[in-house]
Amino acid sequence: MNVLLVAPPRLLWPYMNEQDNFMMPQSLPNLAAVLRQAGMRVAVIDCLPEKCGWKTLERRIREFAPDVVGAGENHALYAGEVLKLVELVKRIDPKIVTVLGGAHFTNLPDRYLRSHPIDFIVRGEGEITFRELLRALDAGTPTEDVEGIAYYSGGKVVLTPPRALIADLDTLPIPAFDLMPMDRYGRAKLLFNSGGVTVHHSRGCGARCSFCVWWTQMGERKVTATGQETLTPRWRTKSVEHTLAEIEVLHKQYGRRGLVFVDPTFNLDSEWNDEFATALIKKGWPIQWFAFMRADLVLRDERLGVFEKLVKSGLAHLCIGVERAEDADLKDFSKKFYTKNQSVETFRLLKTKYPHVFRQATFILGTRNETPETIENQLAFARLIDADYPAFHAATPFPGTDFWREANEKKWLEVEDFDYFDMSTPVMSSDKMTREEIDLAIIELSRRYVGVKWLAKGLTSGSAYRRNMYLWWVLVSARIFADTARRFVNPFRHDNYTRLVTPEWYDS
Repeated sequence: MNVLLVAPPRLLWPYMNEQDNFMMPQSLPNLAAVLRQAGMRVAVIDCLPEKCGWKTLERRIREFAPDVVGAGENHALYAGEVLKLVELVKRIDPKIVTVLGGAHFTNLPDRYLRSHPIDFIVRGEGEITFRELLRALDAGTPTEDVEGIAYYSGGKVVLTPPRALIADLDTLPIPAFDLMPMDRYGRAKLLFNSGGVTVHHSRGCGARCSFCVWWTQMGERKVTATGQETLTPRWRTKSVEHTLAEIEVLHKQYGRRGLVFVDPTFNLDSEWNDEFATALIKKGWPIQWFAFMRADLVLRDERLGVFEKLVKSGLAHLCIGVERAEDADLKDFSKKFYTKNQSVETFRLLKTKYPHVFRQATFILGTRNETPETIENQLAFARLIDADYPAFHAATPFPGTDFWREANEKKWLEVEDFDYFDMSTPVMSSDKMTREEIDLAIIELSRRYVGVKWLAKGLTSGSAYRRNMYLWWVLVSARIFADTARRFVNPFRHDNYTRLVTPEWYDS
């Protein structure tokens, strides 16, 4: 069976620099490795780093002559381009089986199976389900016996029983990096320590934050006695040995010195963290790495002497979901596991004891109780913790989250086109502010935080990693400024830097 996995062309955030910082989608090499191990002929097309536009993609699909085309998306923002792909595939040959996966399609099977030429949706964790689906198709056995899929039949959407999560992630093969355009990823000289590449050791999360869709893709699905499907957070990890085996391939075969861990919560297990840091230090590889971590767990590991080891092993860039300056809002988000004070304490620790670690924080603006005064609170809090980069995101209800269900029940959504679910564009008002007012407030907060003093402090930092991050930001901003001015567009317009743009190769 010929299987083609595709990440289609898509619009880009302006800071997705085409020259240097495309990152490898983790799903593609992981799925490809399992399918190849099962004896299938597999190819991968990742259109972004390859600058493969729609015309080129059509030609390559025809050349490969696949029996099955697989694609997926975790982000609502890019769902439209995945749908454009399945339409293209069916125009090329209606007999090609189209299979989609990822959190977005997992959470909205009814919406898409009824109106688009999608043959199957793989729900949740994909490797085993996708493999078993393809085996059934190849053998001509009933697909309704395959757990964890959705399809349209007899005028209705059919959901087969959910598949159990993979109990031991070490049973998965090393990702098929050789099928990926490895020379095209992370080419920046400054960003992510040069040669940055994505990797993960864990799946899922220990929490169910109401706004977060990440945990839903790897959550545990079960059917109750009454026939209702439940979804529970579940966190699993590969062993340290298995994780290091992947890193060794990336480092020694592909020369990667920067790791971008995409785990929703890297630091959940203190014992794993300790073992990993100890082993990585022993290896002595010249590697620096990025991770998303929880503030309360950073403090826990600091007390245990583990966090110091993580930094010594190469942790150079940390992103923490601070989200809000008010504890009440954190509780509303179901983030009851840490407080504002713990975020303050974590950033103080980083600044005083680990000043060379780049400190990134995320904030959510435009909550239902947002006012001009609470907006100011978020800016004041970002300044208090002295984040190198505070990312101010618009509150966005993503399908599959509790926030999405509440927003739909209470009819909060004013924009329902997923093309605008970019976390920069507000899609709903608050009780006290309009969408337009929230949009302007987010722009203003970023402008007020990012100033000459902020820039000078970063560029003169004693940390080479921090200096490089600030310099990268300056160079990319200058490129965007020059590009817009060259097109006779006002280069001082904020949306030049925050709204998606169409790359030149998109239709080629």
